[in-house]
This record gives sequence, C-alpha cells and structure tokens, in this order.
Amino acid sequence: MGFLQRHPRLTRQVNRAAAPFENLTKVILFSCNMCGQCVLHETGFTCPMNCPKQNRDGPCGGVRANGHCEVIPEMVCVWVKAERRSRRLPWRRDLFRVQAPLDWRRKGSSAIVNMLADPFAEDGEP
Repeated sequence: MGFLQRHPRLTRQVNRAAAPFENLTKVILFSCNMCGQCVLHETGFTCPMNCPKQNRDGPCGGVRANGHCEVIPEMVCVWVKAERRSRRLPWRRDLFRVQAPLDWRRKGSSAIVNMLADPFAEDGEP
C-alpha cells in the first residue's frame, strides 16, 4: 500500500495544491475538463470529456460522414480527432481499451494525485 493511500488527509491537501497547476496546464494544452481520471494518454491526447455527450468509450454512433459531431455540427467529433492523433503514438492500441466508468466525485481534482493515491481505481473502484 502506497504512502498516499495510507494518508487520505494528506492526499486531499496535496490534491488541493496540485489541481490548479494541473488544470492550468491541461486546459491550455488539451482543452481538459478536469474529470480527475485522465485518459489523455490513451486517447491521442484528446480529452473525451469534450464530447457533448461525454462519452468516454468511443463515438456515440452519431458521427456525421464528414467526421463532425451530430450535436455540434461545426465541431469535429472528439473520437475522430482522438483516432487521428493516436495513429502517431507507439501505444495507439490503447485507444481501443474500454474505460472504467467515471467517478464524478473526482471531478476537478488532480488526476495525477488520484492515480498515485489509488492506482487501482481505474478498474472501476473509487
């Protein structure tokens, strides 16, 4: 069991301190929505939470023929963008991995701290 797992109060304090810096960086670079359970590395550095339907596991089926979103026609589908970007990555097959359901309690917190504090949370356990 890791240090942060054994000290939940410290984890909350570190999270409070780290989240603003992580937020600033990820918003500027990736238009991140700070869900607290980042999968940017698996989605070609495209935040799936930018999908109007917030689908984390792939396109909804409403992708237009030109690759644009059915909800916001002027926007390229997040998943089309993710697939295109992931082509250049050595771990491109990670795009096809099924993501665990989002734990909305983590929204706005640092994904890095959350991952260090609970590395097994990605399998669906909070």
